[in-house]
Amino acid sequence: MLSDQNRLALNAAARRLNIEAAALAAVVEVESGGRTGANVAGKWEPIIRFEGHYFDRLCRRDKRDAARAAALASPVAGAIVNPPSQAGRWALLARALDLDADAAYQSVSWGIGQVMGSHWHALGYRSVDDLVRTAREGFAGQLDLMVRYIEMAGLHQALSARDWTSFARGYNGPGFQRNGYHLRLERVYARHAGQSPTLRRGDRGKQVQDLQAALAASGTALEDDGIFGPATEAAVRAYQEARGLRADGIAGPRTLDALAESGDAGLGTTRPSRCFGWLADWFSPRRQA
Repeated sequence: MLSDQNRLALNAAARRLNIEAAALAAVVEVESGGRTGANVAGKWEPIIRFEGHYFDRLCRRDKRDAARAAALASPVAGAIVNPPSQAGRWALLARALDLDADAAYQSVSWGIGQVMGSHWHALGYRSVDDLVRTAREGFAGQLDLMVRYIEMAGLHQALSARDWTSFARGYNGPGFQRNGYHLRLERVYARHAGQSPTLRRGDRGKQVQDLQAALAASGTALEDDGIFGPATEAAVRAYQEARGLRADGIAGPRTLDALAESGDAGLGTTRPSRCFGWLADWFSPRRQA
């Protein structure tokens, strides 16, 4: 359960951006995968990811060869593999800090918003050390990083309009469609806002088009024309049968959630309904009543 203090921090951050708290909560959940931190050597630390190609570019020249030899830097993105555990990632960062602390901190994505340390100046921090200190302050500090990035990138208007495609492109990059980032945002927002959309034969529009795209990503040959006709109904029914859902050809909350959460549908593997239960509960209609 989110503490009262952290709940107030999220509400305040949403007001600062002039957006719904549910919209910001959706971004937090999708970005963080439901984790606001990890216990590392007895201390609660923000979730991090070390980017070796950033370290290769930012590391001092006289240290770069040593960084490459130590498997800390590479000009190829993804060549330096992050350990699966956060303890392992912090240990990786500690090794990089010994070589070039400034470059190491800039080469990390920090906290619930996964904001790169290299943005410290553009985000208005006094130094990268200042950004890192803020991230390590806890949930409110990590929110500050995220909000500053959203403001810097001019993405608050897309969030206000719930234009998930525009926001996803700006926040997650041009490849956002490969992992269905925009679809996950839309689904998570709907849950937090207490909405339960249902799509069925005869419906038209962008939600139907997104459904068709998700079904196509799961391996179904289907045109995303935004029209829920016989072919879409058959595709939904086939997907439901394959996943053990009620095969009625109607894309209700359970079917849409399954599409948004299933890795084989190309929509990512995060399961927010389980791992971020405190936010789901917070924004539930019962709590709002």
